[in-house]
Amino acid sequence: MPHERQDDPRRVAVVTLGCARNEVDSAELAGRLELAGWQLVEDASEADVAVVNTCGFVDQAKKDSIDTLLEAADLKDGAARTRAVVAVGCLAERYGAELAGQLPEADAVLGFDSYADLSWHLDAVLHGHRPTAHVPRDRRTLLPLGPVERGDVAAAEPAEPVVLHHDGRLWAPLKIASGCDRRCSFCAIPAFRGAFLSRSPAQVLSEARWLAEHGVRELFCVSENSTSYGKDLGDLGLLERLLPELAAVEGIARVRLSYLQPAELRPGLVEVLAGTPGVAPYFDLSFQHAAPSLLRRMRRFGGADDFLALIGRIRAAAPLAGIRSNVILGFPGEQEQDVELLCAFLAEARLDAVGVFGFSPQDGTEAAGLDGVVDPDEIAERVHRVNDLVEELGAQRAEDRLGEQVEVLVEEFDVDTGLPLGRAAHQGPDVDGVTLLRDAQGGPAPVASGALVAARAVATEGIDLFAVVEGAGTDRA
Repeated sequence: MPHERQDDPRRVAVVTLGCARNEVDSAELAGRLELAGWQLVEDASEADVAVVNTCGFVDQAKKDSIDTLLEAADLKDGAARTRAVVAVGCLAERYGAELAGQLPEADAVLGFDSYADLSWHLDAVLHGHRPTAHVPRDRRTLLPLGPVERGDVAAAEPAEPVVLHHDGRLWAPLKIASGCDRRCSFCAIPAFRGAFLSRSPAQVLSEARWLAEHGVRELFCVSENSTSYGKDLGDLGLLERLLPELAAVEGIARVRLSYLQPAELRPGLVEVLAGTPGVAPYFDLSFQHAAPSLLRRMRRFGGADDFLALIGRIRAAAPLAGIRSNVILGFPGEQEQDVELLCAFLAEARLDAVGVFGFSPQDGTEAAGLDGVVDPDEIAERVHRVNDLVEELGAQRAEDRLGEQVEVLVEEFDVDTGLPLGRAAHQGPDVDGVTLLRDAQGGPAPVASGALVAARAVATEGIDLFAVVEGAGTDRA
């Protein structure tokens, strides 16, 4: 039963689902709440309020978000403290009042515009008030003005105060922009994230310095489309200048860029990613498919030949570069020959990692009304088949790296083997495999967490590497 705690601080748990962009949002929310006097806890059962930062990208993500909200709501009957559950994030922004009506277990459903006043809303919920549920709108219609339209000079913009909470990991997502101006027919993100808006370099650098001061060694730059960074600031070459500045921040060992559109990957950006000390030669390319006709239905550009040519240019500039991508199976109109073309492309491209997703129609998107719908069982079969292929190809690509020198950022120690565990430059957080470090005798390498060390790849297990430490590496602390 709800009760007041005069001497006990209000406790809040922020539970995050979805992508690295949601992690950034959660860090900002946690920072705001901490500044407002809330005590952050990891376990929702130990919190007065569980704030669930939901994902609304695909059907499985929606289900996971709803399941998590229901699990948190169950705590209200059995946990010692939990008194309220609040939904925020993409699912809450996208469905708002509809979600609130279908999920009465949530005490509030709040959109992005509520984030600045989140502490006030949580206090209101604890005092028995149920805020009016968010009413969704197409955020593309808001058309936020960039500094050029406002008449500002981007380089002179003062850095906004950083209000964050960091969880202690050695890497952290760093948001460089929000929203998206592309109109891929399968994607609802622009409708609920809004038009593309770059953060100023001063803001990004200020946050990078704050993260470095709090122990972060690798910055993972995220946005909905990083290759568009700077266009709304009137300077499409801004990213090429920002990345070296981020790499020069004291304490930062490595900078990694994510979410690149192949059609927008200009030669100058390839050059910076391939040849800048401290910037990982890592290319997270959003191919989505390889069949040109199907890509046109997706409102995207290119095809297998274009993508292979781009991969060739990248590897000419950086032979050891890491390249990953995502693909969609079962998009309306996909034929068996399209799947065969995709498989042939993947075999020739030899990517380090590939995410494979089955198409699911999203409310309000063009693709939801297209003809040529593929049977769900057929989609599942294609996903399974391509997953098996990319698993095999990923293992082969890892074997290609045997004998290579890799720079590994040590993050933790493997609980099974005791070996130091980290990621090489071609391995992004969470999804691209890891590298375990041995000494010359096969035992744990004598390295500390947070070190950036040079090693030689000597064995593989799937997409994971085992490497023997050869030196101290280039420690950019």
